[in-house]
Amino acid sequence: MAADHAAGSVTAEAARDTAASAWIWGYPLLENYRTMYPQAIDPDDPRSVGGFGRFRHYAQPFTPAETDVVTPNNDTPYSWAWLDLRAEPWVVSVPAVDRYYVLPFHDLDTSYVGYVGARTTGQEAGDYLVAGPGWRGDVPDKVAGVLRADTFLVGVLGRTHLAGPGDVTALRAVQEQYLLRPLSEFLDTAAPHPVDEPVWPVWRAEDLGTAEFFTLLDFLLQFFPVLESERGLRERLAALGVDGRGEFEPSALKPEIRAAVEKGIADARATLEAAKRDAADSTGWFGTRAEHGDDHLTRAVGVDKGLYGLPAAEAWYAGWLSDDRGNRPPDASARDYTVRFPPGQLPPARFFWSATMYRLPERLLVDNPVDRYSIGDRTAGLVHDADGGLTLYVQKDEPQDPERAANWLPAPDGPFTIAIRVYGPRAAVLDGSWSMPALAVRD
Repeated sequence: MAADHAAGSVTAEAARDTAASAWIWGYPLLENYRTMYPQAIDPDDPRSVGGFGRFRHYAQPFTPAETDVVTPNNDTPYSWAWLDLRAEPWVVSVPAVDRYYVLPFHDLDTSYVGYVGARTTGQEAGDYLVAGPGWRGDVPDKVAGVLRADTFLVGVLGRTHLAGPGDVTALRAVQEQYLLRPLSEFLDTAAPHPVDEPVWPVWRAEDLGTAEFFTLLDFLLQFFPVLESERGLRERLAALGVDGRGEFEPSALKPEIRAAVEKGIADARATLEAAKRDAADSTGWFGTRAEHGDDHLTRAVGVDKGLYGLPAAEAWYAGWLSDDRGNRPPDASARDYTVRFPPGQLPPARFFWSATMYRLPERLLVDNPVDRYSIGDRTAGLVHDADGGLTLYVQKDEPQDPERAANWLPAPDGPFTIAIRVYGPRAAVLDGSWSMPALAVRD
């Protein structure tokens, strides 16, 4: 009856307010666990990466036949891994990489701990230490940098540039050189005593909308020491019985308190839905804890719209919600389109940019006779305009003119969206002085 005892002095009004605030704050933890459970905990799941401390790489590009992932990205295939930092830090080692890559490590609440990659640490080989809360050991001299996490469970969704289907073998050779080792193995010293294996709760999506949300949150908080900036909210949660001991029992709450908690969850979900409707783009959705500050709602919006999205400084995302005549969404069943970048106005990218076509409402790749799902500055054979600009032809049928066909981005026979991705965006992108051209209906 721990929950009943803890919540004994909490009013229904306070319980509702706490539940609403804590649901927004805790939503990223549960959504993160939704991914971590099949990948790192359930060995029988086909998505398993093999447990903690192991990479699972994906090198083959997506095709329209694959429908498990929405808005699939063929620019940078993924490398997944999860770390348990309770016993000791881990070391991630990378080779010299001749292409864009990023290994972005995130805390249990999806806040980014730091980045190892072409933009931040360069393209030379190096070893980087990932340390958990409270670790104060000696940093080995040969370690190039330290990433200090605020939670004991950390994930990474790495990306490495793929130039096309013919580049898969070379990409795989790079990915296989990403290494993860406990610090003791890296130093060839005795390993510390292993930590106890918890009884991992099975992920259940239905818990997001009930008081059982806080049962799972209570379990996860044992891996998340209280931060000074969040002490007030954590104390209010503890007053409800959600204190990280894994003993929270919604059924032990007084009926009026449990009802208030349920109302608070409904309030929070309505708040999130409203925020999602008002969210124009991904700027600010993803970032470090310092960048988010106490704006827990923006972080929740990012998690809902694109879990593990990269911050704008790493990769800038944009697209068109409507065409230049107000058709929303754009529709290629009866209209052809162009996107013209004037001379000197291609997306300013330190590394590269791409435009990927997705059919709506599924947000999946579009089958087409030339197997082209995206176009960008790495696309071979693009034909520039006479003045040096670049015009893309967005339509369902292949253009008859060979020069237009070279710049064809195949569209579905219906509604679509295009995702623009700029990797290593330059200042003109980030400060808004460069702007997207129109998606223009072609008469």
